[in-house]
Amino acid sequence: MVALPEQLVATAKDAPAQHVRVALDIRLRALLAHDPGVRTGQDVESVHQMRVSVRRMRAALKAARPLLDARWSDELRAELGWLGQSLGPVRDLDVLLPRLRGLAADLPEEEQDAADQLVARFDAEYLVAREDMLAALEAPRYTALVERLADAVRLPLPTRSATEGRPELMELVRAEYRSLRKSVKRAGPQPPDEVLHALRIKGKRLRYTGELAEPALGRPVRRLLAATAGLQEVLGDHQDACVAQERIREVAFGGDHGAGTQFVAGRMVEREHVRAAHLRTLWWAAWCRVAAVGKEL
Repeated sequence: MVALPEQLVATAKDAPAQHVRVALDIRLRALLAHDPGVRTGQDVESVHQMRVSVRRMRAALKAARPLLDARWSDELRAELGWLGQSLGPVRDLDVLLPRLRGLAADLPEEEQDAADQLVARFDAEYLVAREDMLAALEAPRYTALVERLADAVRLPLPTRSATEGRPELMELVRAEYRSLRKSVKRAGPQPPDEVLHALRIKGKRLRYTGELAEPALGRPVRRLLAATAGLQEVLGDHQDACVAQERIREVAFGGDHGAGTQFVAGRMVEREHVRAAHLRTLWWAAWCRVAAVGKEL
């Protein structure tokens, strides 16, 4: 699709903007590598990996915004956001459908038909989501976005002037950590589900900013990355359980399903509720591990 130069590298001696460029290079190559698999649908992991590439590029641009020309980085982030939204419904259903099939398989035989009817609604939704995603990938807007990303890799990034102030990489990491710590303190150990989801997003930003700085800053950041990955895993699983409950209710109780399907949906929702409640007992300890490492920054 595009021609890229030899893969970029950065060392501790390079300017922070070079580390941003390297991060964009790595993620653009990953995006292009998974593009064919996304289009064929033969491997659901391809959609996941393309979406992760998009998120990490957006996170790198957001974290590095104090270094970069704000208009340039904001416009590129917005276009990446459009692509991420195009991939999101398919990826969400890639996660949800196996969960639903697993829940359905555990039900008694006499409830299987009702469970199959419920799952079939999500299967139909998946087909529509794939059509919309493929239309986005065929659009000139996608081609233009890839070219803009390739230019960011080929050419020096537009940066702020030295007089405007350009923070170092460690300060970017510290800023994301302080933001997460402040939000956790405000939330407390038992916040509402939507607050846990917001903390998960902040944890991702910290992790992706750490990945941006890791080649230059080494061991302290690697320890932070490991701890933050643990927090993300717990909060991500919790969010998946919450989303499953919401989507099952939305489909089962918002349509013309019979009492049998609604009964089965209620059983599925209850199991996901129990799972979410268990994960709630784990997240604070995961955060404390992040905080212990964050004190060393």
